[in-house]
Amino acid sequence: MRVHIADHPLITHKLTVLRDKNTPSPVFRQLVEELVTLLAYEATRDVRVEAVTVQTPVTKATGVRLSHPRPIVIPVLRAGLGMLEGMVKLLPTAEVGFLGIKRDEETLQPYTYANRLPDDLTGRQVFIIDPMLATGGTLIDSIDYVLERGATEVTCVCLLGAPEGLAAVEAHVADSANISIVLGALDEKLNEQGYIVPGLGDAGDRLYGIAQ
Repeated sequence: MRVHIADHPLITHKLTVLRDKNTPSPVFRQLVEELVTLLAYEATRDVRVEAVTVQTPVTKATGVRLSHPRPIVIPVLRAGLGMLEGMVKLLPTAEVGFLGIKRDEETLQPYTYANRLPDDLTGRQVFIIDPMLATGGTLIDSIDYVLERGATEVTCVCLLGAPEGLAAVEAHVADSANISIVLGALDEKLNEQGYIVPGLGDAGDRLYGIAQ
């Protein structure tokens, strides 16, 4: 498993504003979109392309375009929806699937309540987006879902991660597939409630302003 932790002053600046509990939901949503676009630049570094020749106003030029089958972006509901626009700005031709996974607040274990994915993901590059990598349970469940459908190349994009969650994902996937994780920052730890410290609270509540 490959892990990339972003190290860029713009990313750190935007994360600092996100962490502030006084940042209102509209600003929070805008910053999440901007952050994801910055993280997507790194996450798509190995996106598959094919050679193509185009006619410029002067002459022919050889370049590349995204190859087929198209990549698929999968936001984990509901907080992952706030990351979708930032991701598809860089991958406008990608398909979008949806995966609903919720964490039980007592056991901290995830359970799946919605699935809108193609049955066959063989040969597809999959990008899973979820703001927080906390215990790792949700991300592990999401990765398992797409691997069961034939995916062999999965990139996960998260705003923040905790060491415990990152270790759990790494231990689970081992060398079974080509997995990458891109983080805006790796925070200190999880608290007793399973929240990332210092973190930014519940990303879904802060994005949409209501608890679910």
